[in-house]
Amino acid sequence: MPAGRPPNVTVAMPVYNGEPHLADAISSVLAQSYVDFELLICDDASSDRSSTIAASFQDGRIRLLRNGRNLGFGGNWNRCLSEARGRYVKILPQDDLLHPDCLMKQVAALDRDAAEAIALVYCARTIIGPSGRAHLTRGGGGIRPLSTAAEMARRTARSGTNPIGEPGAVLFRHAAAKAAGPFDGTRPFVIDIDYWLRLLAFGDALHMPEALSSFRLSDGSHSVRMARLQAGEFRAFLGELGAGGRYGLGPWELRRGAFAAVLNGFGRALFYRLALKER
Repeated sequence: MPAGRPPNVTVAMPVYNGEPHLADAISSVLAQSYVDFELLICDDASSDRSSTIAASFQDGRIRLLRNGRNLGFGGNWNRCLSEARGRYVKILPQDDLLHPDCLMKQVAALDRDAAEAIALVYCARTIIGPSGRAHLTRGGGGIRPLSTAAEMARRTARSGTNPIGEPGAVLFRHAAAKAAGPFDGTRPFVIDIDYWLRLLAFGDALHMPEALSSFRLSDGSHSVRMARLQAGEFRAFLGELGAGGRYGLGPWELRRGAFAAVLNGFGRALFYRLALKER
């Protein structure tokens, strides 16, 4: 990255007591084949060795910020967003990984869009256990390359889940984020899909079928902690999607989504429980 100008990409990593897998997450960013990025690490007043681990990496692309007090889940994500300097932004949770060509391929996709009609690009992702063992791939083939906000809202309602995926799978335009505003942390389980749909008010979503990131199941990961709460949060979120006819969702789609959210919750909780036995 040439001196004196902002990086093209900000990979923002919100951290709170991330000691077990933080070094792996940081290493996966520094190993990217694309080099014009900053790694912004926002440590939310961790009580473990997270800041020490982050500070041990000697790389000029790392910017380590330590919150003077704990801002909480949504607050720290929003600090990441407010401190980002890149034209494109990716939020990478402390447990997750980027595959070596993730930034290169996602940046190229957005760079090709000269009209900036695409607000975000998202990829398939590998689901891994605590030790890094791969269990399955989500979001691969069979998905339309381009989706509008209304199309993605309909997929969300009908499936009862987040069809775009976890933050590590998504690269979005900083300009769209400035227009969309901050993350809403009041319902942590849907903080990501709520934001993706808000970003899609400013452009389409481009799907990449290749798995370019890994989502780690671990005792401390956000989605594992939220597994039992997901159905209730998702039903409330679906009610918001259906309000005012913004996306043209019918009552049957919302009911179907609410039922699917309950089934997804049971299935996800069982899968997590089995995967976490791999140690």
